[in-house]
Amino acid sequence: MVILLTTNLPKQGFTEMSEHTVVMPEKHKFTPEELMELLPDADFLISTFDYKVTDEMMEMAKNLKAIINFGVGFNNVDIAAAKRRGIPVTNTPIPVIEPTAEHAFTLMLAVSHRVAELDRRMREPNSDIEFGVMMNLGVAIYGKTLGIIGMGNIGSAVARRAAACGMKILYNKRHRLDPDVEHQYNATYVDVETLLKESDYVSLHCPYTPETHHIIDEHALSIMRDNAILINTARGACVDEAALVRALQSRKLFGAGLDVYEFEPRLTPELYKLNNVVLSPHIGTGTIDARIEMCHNCNRNINHFLAGELDKMEIVNR
Repeated sequence: MVILLTTNLPKQGFTEMSEHTVVMPEKHKFTPEELMELLPDADFLISTFDYKVTDEMMEMAKNLKAIINFGVGFNNVDIAAAKRRGIPVTNTPIPVIEPTAEHAFTLMLAVSHRVAELDRRMREPNSDIEFGVMMNLGVAIYGKTLGIIGMGNIGSAVARRAAACGMKILYNKRHRLDPDVEHQYNATYVDVETLLKESDYVSLHCPYTPETHHIIDEHALSIMRDNAILINTARGACVDEAALVRALQSRKLFGAGLDVYEFEPRLTPELYKLNNVVLSPHIGTGTIDARIEMCHNCNRNINHFLAGELDKMEIVNR
C-alpha cells in the first residue's frame, strides 16, 4: 500500500508501517503540483490542517481508500465530496487532547501575568521598565470564573486544570454533561449569553460549524465582563477578529490569547501592535510527543481499515 503524506512528519512515527510505502516531502510540505502527480498511486492520504483536500484531488486519486486527517479538525477536507465518493475521512482526536489543553492554559497564564509583553519590554535596548511592588501588575486566575464553550475532550481537560487552580467553571455545549461529570469538574451548565456575562475568562473549544462562526462577535464581546480574557485554541473564524481588535484596543478586555486566526495564516495587522494579546502560530498540538502519537493514531486508522474494522476507525463522515 502507498501512504501519501501532504506534510513532512516524524519518520519515527511510521516505523510500524515498514511493510507499506510511506511517501512524504523532504521539506515542509508538497506543493499542490507535486501532490497531484503523486495522488494516482496513493491508497491512503494523510493530510494536515493547513492543506486543503479537494474534490479535484480525490478525482485524481483513483486508488484512494481513506483520508486520514492529522489533527482533531477536518474542515480542510471536502467532507461532502469524500462521502459522495465513498471515501471515509478520519481524524486523530485523542493525542491532541492534553497538549491543546496545556497550550490553552499556557495562554491563560501568559495573558494574565503579561508574560510576553514584559519579556519584550525587558529585552528592549535601554529598557525603562520599572521594578516595584505596584508596577507591571497582572491578574490572578485563582478564584476566578472560567467559561468554556465546547466542553468536549479538550474543554474537559482544560476544566480539570482550572479546577486544580481554584477556578469556578461554567460551560456550554450542544448536549449537557451527565450530573456525575459536572460534579467531577464542579462545572455548571449555562447558556452562552450567561457564560459570557459571568466569566472572567472565556476559552473556546468548540468545533467550527456555521453555528459557531463568529460565536464571539461584537455583541458577545460587548456583554463580556470588563477586563475579561479571551482564549482561542479552537478555530480562528469562531471569533470576529476585527471586533476583537476593537475590544482589545479600547481595553474592554484585559487581553486575549490566540493560537488560531480568522484568515490564517494571515493575521489582522492591528494584532501585531497590541501588547494585551499573546499570539502563537497554531501550535496547540505542537509537541514532539503529540506529533509522534498522532502518527501512530493515523497508522491505527489505516490498519483498522485494512483489517475491515471500520467500526474502530474515527470516521467523521459516516
